[in-house]
Amino acid sequence: MYFHVQRLINDIAQDEPDPAAANALQEGLGGQFGEMRTMMQYLFQAMNFRGPAAKPYRDLLQGIGTEEISHVELIGTTISRLLDGSPRYRGRPDEPLDKPGAGGAIPLEIALDHGNIHHYLVGAQGALPVDAAGNPWSGSYVYNSGNLPLDLLYNLMLESTGRLQKCRIYEMTDNKTARSTIAYLIVRDQAHEIAYAKALETLGVKWNALLPIPKTNAEAFPEVKKLLDLGLHNKQYTFDLATQSEAGKIFQGASPAGDGSTLVADEQAPEGVPSTISVERPEEFAPGLDPALLELIQATADLEMTAVDASFGPVSSR
Repeated sequence: MYFHVQRLINDIAQDEPDPAAANALQEGLGGQFGEMRTMMQYLFQAMNFRGPAAKPYRDLLQGIGTEEISHVELIGTTISRLLDGSPRYRGRPDEPLDKPGAGGAIPLEIALDHGNIHHYLVGAQGALPVDAAGNPWSGSYVYNSGNLPLDLLYNLMLESTGRLQKCRIYEMTDNKTARSTIAYLIVRDQAHEIAYAKALETLGVKWNALLPIPKTNAEAFPEVKKLLDLGLHNKQYTFDLATQSEAGKIFQGASPAGDGSTLVADEQAPEGVPSTISVERPEEFAPGLDPALLELIQATADLEMTAVDASFGPVSSR
């Protein structure tokens, strides 16, 4: 079972909307090496795992796969915020929706020459399960061979490539909203690289002679360095409410990075930050619940309660 804590795994900085940055981030969400792929790959590997004696490896896959769900939520929310409104439209909600605002732009004019127009035509200024070119995410990306060393080696390659791509995305934009999320994912990709490298070492696989982790100099990015200084790249979380995870038997001791640091796996989950729901977007006809809908919901609830009272008597208010 999965339980959802209604907090984002990392804070998202505030900045102006940036549809082009949002589209670049789509590669990190729905691309071949994006967060949707890592989430599905690790969860399928964990679900299909065989061999009770190897439970610590299954638990490692399960924990990282569960964290990837939160990464999908984080990067999707970031894309939505980057698309949320136009910097040049400063109209009023009670004005006609197609009337130019004080900034001289109509509400969705920015969609015509920035980023991915499907973000506006299909997604109502929100993230989509596609890559940066608009190609739908595909389940064929998922690798699940059933062979533990092969799966771990492939996962190491996946995290390494994902981190490399996110470093490129970071260099494509100076938007604070985008960079805050990209930096966090760069560091957590590095942590997952380390986890799979450590797991391979426990199996006697000399991964570093075969697959050197790519050098990106990401520590030069200020947002990344701040997280590295906190040791975030050497942490793994269990996301296990019953304290049954044995992933800590693998993720311990000296880091495979060879930097003299020590791995830590004694936390259930990061603290996270408050999660808020975006405001309504009248120009996208995405209003949430307007007064008429709220009235209809209440009337329907009253009818249902009348039927319940008729069959079972009045329901206690306590």
